[in-house]
Amino acid sequence: MTSTGSAIGIGADEWGIPLKDHIGDLLRGRGYPVLDYSGFPVRDYPDVASDAAEAICRGECTRAILFCGTGLGMAIVANKFYGVRAVTAHDTLSAERARTSNDAQILTMGAMVIAPSAAETVVDRWLAAEFGGGRSLRKVERVNQIDARNRLPPSRAARR
Repeated sequence: MTSTGSAIGIGADEWGIPLKDHIGDLLRGRGYPVLDYSGFPVRDYPDVASDAAEAICRGECTRAILFCGTGLGMAIVANKFYGVRAVTAHDTLSAERARTSNDAQILTMGAMVIAPSAAETVVDRWLAAEFGGGRSLRKVERVNQIDARNRLPPSRAARR
């Protein structure tokens, strides 16, 4: 797999740093521009996930991969941002379906849950997959409607 030219965000808390470094090196080796939202010194997962999700919202990157102990905390925080769909996946089918059916822009993984070699395979499948539209388009549009109904988009939230 080679780069599409679009930057991929990565980030991790203290638990995810080794796996983030491993996957970051893999991505760079394949020619992907990588933006790291981890910070230094290492920050807690809510801050890392917030920065990465905001980068997705701003268009700074089109996809991001975040790492913590289980991947769950990162997904919870990233999904607080308007228009962001983050999923935790540790298998290739879930990763692929997250893209093709759910148009997930953020993949989260747990360094305590998955080995680096398995994480590579999951990341490869997720990066290779694209949103397919079709029958899933109506469902993703419905998710977007629910998001808009229950959360203010950034432009409206700023006026509060």
